[in-house]
Amino acid sequence: MTAAWSFAIIRLVALLAVALVGGLIFGHLLIWFVAVLAGYLALQLINLYRLQRWLRNRNYLDPPDVSGAWSDVVGQVVRLHRRKRFHKQRVIQLFRELRRSTAAMPDGVIVLNANREIEWFNRTAGRLLGLQRKGDRGLRIDNLIRAPDFVQYLERADYSNAVVINWPVGGELTLSVQVIPYGGGQQMMLVRDVTRQSRLEAMRKDFVANASHELRSPLTVISGYLDTLAEDAAIDPSWVGPISEMRRQADRMGAIVSDLLELSRLESTDKEAGDEPVDVAGMLALLRKEVQAQLRRPKEFILKLESTAKLAGEEAEIHSAFSNLIANAVKFTPPEGTIEVRWWTDGSGAHLCVRDTGIGIAAEHLPRLTERFYRVDPGRARQRGGSGLGLAIVKHVLQRHGGWLEIESEEGKGSRFTCHFPRSRIRQPETAGRIAAEG
Repeated sequence: MTAAWSFAIIRLVALLAVALVGGLIFGHLLIWFVAVLAGYLALQLINLYRLQRWLRNRNYLDPPDVSGAWSDVVGQVVRLHRRKRFHKQRVIQLFRELRRSTAAMPDGVIVLNANREIEWFNRTAGRLLGLQRKGDRGLRIDNLIRAPDFVQYLERADYSNAVVINWPVGGELTLSVQVIPYGGGQQMMLVRDVTRQSRLEAMRKDFVANASHELRSPLTVISGYLDTLAEDAAIDPSWVGPISEMRRQADRMGAIVSDLLELSRLESTDKEAGDEPVDVAGMLALLRKEVQAQLRRPKEFILKLESTAKLAGEEAEIHSAFSNLIANAVKFTPPEGTIEVRWWTDGSGAHLCVRDTGIGIAAEHLPRLTERFYRVDPGRARQRGGSGLGLAIVKHVLQRHGGWLEIESEEGKGSRFTCHFPRSRIRQPETAGRIAAEG
């Protein structure tokens, strides 16, 4: 028991003793007790009123001067008020620092609630998107940013990658937008100006496309003359080897130019691929025959056709993607190795898997395999005639068909490349069970 409460009890006992003595001396004992208790109650009510009045107006009133247990209560309230004011000031300071730091960020930051309504945004976001601090706060972000790609990005609810949109505010801008969910349904939207990078990328693509077009004609002429020289019986035998090597290098350059032109065409096309029914099973059977006709090929080529489903799309592009995957497997699989190609459909869509028992790829290279000209081992790739464009073509073909590429590999144990296509691309009901398995 605290000293304040001990004092209050002693005071109450003393008052009751006074009432008892007064009643015994002057009589009317009950009236004395009632009068003393009523006075004590009135004092407590006055103290309670003073405490309540101070609590309501404590910003400009001093604490009441009371004693006993009331003094303890006032002291605890004062301490709580000071602690609360300290924490409030600290939170305000932290919030101001947060606002200053976000205002200094080169990227735009927008905080959305569970209904995708704007709760707060920094200056950069307002500048890039043309947002007004008073007028646009509380509005849905998809009502302000009506770019179709952004609306589809929100509806898809797959925020693992950013979406790039063209935005006309302050001139034609190219913005990268990514949504990051957090908390109870809230979202943070990051907006980055990638106009310069986009223009540089467009310049690079135009340069590659133009250079490839310009190289095709001289390469055709050079290849024609080299073919003529190779077939000339009167040529000096010492030139047979160099001419053969020049023909091989010219063919390699021609293949690189063709791949560059194909990649430029795919990158410059924003539309989705058409819906021509493609006989995948027949295409894979022909690709298998082409591999078996090669001198350098793996010992075993297994083709598993588990569905007769046709794929809606561009036949030439699909053939390019599948032939690139199979050609890569042939290049990097030793003669005693095995290649397995599997085609099947299920509830999620259509799938093609090319698995090999080749040299495999280290894990650190997997994220960059679909970049153009990227090679795990440049020297080894040149020996096998690789251009570094095959997987980039595969990625763009799949994107045009609404699909994606999954890569699994382990160094020394082989690789697995799986093409996934959405169910909307299937043009024939899937057939249960294995239809063909060829070794």
